[in-house]
Amino acid sequence: MTPRSVLAARGPLAKWVDGYVARPQQLEMAEAIAATIEAGESLICEAGTGTGKTLAYLVPALLSRRKVIISTGTRNLQDQLFERDLPRVAKALKLSATAALLKGRANYLCLLRMHLAEQQGAELDRSALGLLAGIRAWGSRTVDGDLAGFPELPEESSLRGLVTSTAENCLGQACAHFDECFVFKARKRAQEADVAVVNHHLFLSDLGLRGRGHGELLPDFDVAIFDEAHQLPELASQFFTRSVTSHQWFDCLHDARAAYLKEAADLPEFLQRLDAVDTALRGLRLALGTGEGSRGWRELRDAAPIKAALDTLLSTAEAVREVLENFAARGRLLDNCFRRLTELVSLIAAFQDRPDGTSVQWLELRGRGFLLHQTPLDVAEPFRQGLDPEVHPCIFTSATLSVSGDFSHFAGRLGLQQVPARSWPSPFEFRHQSLLYIPAGLPDPRAEGYTERVIDAVLPLLALTGGRAFLLFTSYRALWLAAPLVRASSAFPVLVQGDAPRTELLERFRGAGNAVLLGTGSFWEGVDVRGQSLSCVIIDKLPFATPDDPVLQARLQKLEEEGRNPFMEYQLPEAVIGLRQGIGRLIRDEQDYGVLMICDPRLLSRPYGKVFLRSLPEMELVRDLQRVREFLIGHKHGK
Repeated sequence: MTPRSVLAARGPLAKWVDGYVARPQQLEMAEAIAATIEAGESLICEAGTGTGKTLAYLVPALLSRRKVIISTGTRNLQDQLFERDLPRVAKALKLSATAALLKGRANYLCLLRMHLAEQQGAELDRSALGLLAGIRAWGSRTVDGDLAGFPELPEESSLRGLVTSTAENCLGQACAHFDECFVFKARKRAQEADVAVVNHHLFLSDLGLRGRGHGELLPDFDVAIFDEAHQLPELASQFFTRSVTSHQWFDCLHDARAAYLKEAADLPEFLQRLDAVDTALRGLRLALGTGEGSRGWRELRDAAPIKAALDTLLSTAEAVREVLENFAARGRLLDNCFRRLTELVSLIAAFQDRPDGTSVQWLELRGRGFLLHQTPLDVAEPFRQGLDPEVHPCIFTSATLSVSGDFSHFAGRLGLQQVPARSWPSPFEFRHQSLLYIPAGLPDPRAEGYTERVIDAVLPLLALTGGRAFLLFTSYRALWLAAPLVRASSAFPVLVQGDAPRTELLERFRGAGNAVLLGTGSFWEGVDVRGQSLSCVIIDKLPFATPDDPVLQARLQKLEEEGRNPFMEYQLPEAVIGLRQGIGRLIRDEQDYGVLMICDPRLLSRPYGKVFLRSLPEMELVRDLQRVREFLIGHKHGK
């Protein structure tokens, strides 16, 4: 059996997939992946929307009969692969391949943490206590402990953190509940399975832990496949970042207090020492200033109030650490707290010194909390060394990996310059199915009142499309400015990111049939709305990264110091890939049609606009609404 025979119009998959259509691009991609795996090599695969890349990599992966790890961009795609796509392909191929789903530990109920939460029930309100009782009842029935199976516990609930473990507070084999541990059971299933389905967060966490000598989360594998691989460079940057947060400190103090009362309780001044650290943490947060957001640490490090607050925190923490070191032998919880506090002291002490030229230190303020990060400027070396694509065949696939057909930006960020790349165009007829509308008369995006002018230009288009639109913004500020303007002037249901969870907003959008959804960030990718519920995607401006991001600033400065062009080599390629992701929401199958409206005049007025245009699907470009009206009428009447 070969990929060609399996993916043929009358092949075995056609019996299991409703409306199956054999696509030449899909077949070519599957054959290329099969040859790559057989040769023990790696490949970068760009497959346009509608190619069917999931089947294109699943078929050769299963036919190879090798140990495969599939890493996805989101948990939703992870669940879809495990619950729908993998079983369907395995049945079609008549293979008895076993598959396992493995998520990060924050997705699984921790029995020890649940018991500790129950013991401290006086700290919880009535609703949280009721929810905790529900979790206990569900925990006695569940097979896998995946909290997705208990939807009554919202993602944003603070109780979730109390009933799940972290790498820091997990006791491992020393835990009294280890034999029942859902996390380690899931890892064991992944070790034994032919195919393990994970997500990028977990895969990169594994690389980061291995790199620091902290063991491993994932099984060894013969082949790794990365779907939505365009996310990897930025996620790798996050996961190779060393961070220390006020939440980690307060969590450690909370657990140290509980551990002391359970396993020691004969040194009353210990609680006073914990209180001193608590006070020092709050003093440091106060010294860091007001407001929220990110800023470079370099300009803050030497400020006298911050230096004094950091010194106080380290001295009070050391007083607690000394006691914990003496108490550690009394119990597992105390020993765990000693190890965690030692790590926290080491991490935060690093911010007293200047980093070497390979990383940047920066501060993030959130409400009453703070986060200190040390981020590598270049993740190519740790990523390539951790993954070792020269030894293990790796397949990187996405619809958006190149810029004007050039893969060097993606490959360079991950150290994959020696990995061959291939591209297959979308089978959709964008020239017939879509129209690119760039309205005339809009000012430069930096002009005062730009968002208001954008909404003025958008409203007539919404009237033509009958709603049925995504309005995507590059910043929350623009989203918040636009939302009341659209609500006040639109006759259609208006849904705004933040008003409800993303999945709920999408369900309401599909159900309404004429809604307008305003979003940023997470709505630019991984969203699939087929049919005419979505007939228009509107983008307010070209998605260049925020220039005041301290990590971006440091990376651009490094490129300048190397005599390179930061804009052309980094900012522009990143923006092109981001725009291509947003555009990908519009056409999702052969029957779809719609209008892409890009409001940013720089697409036509600046030389770099040509780079964006060359990277888009082939579409007719128009500047006036009359041509848009004709396009929509023509499709409505089936022309």
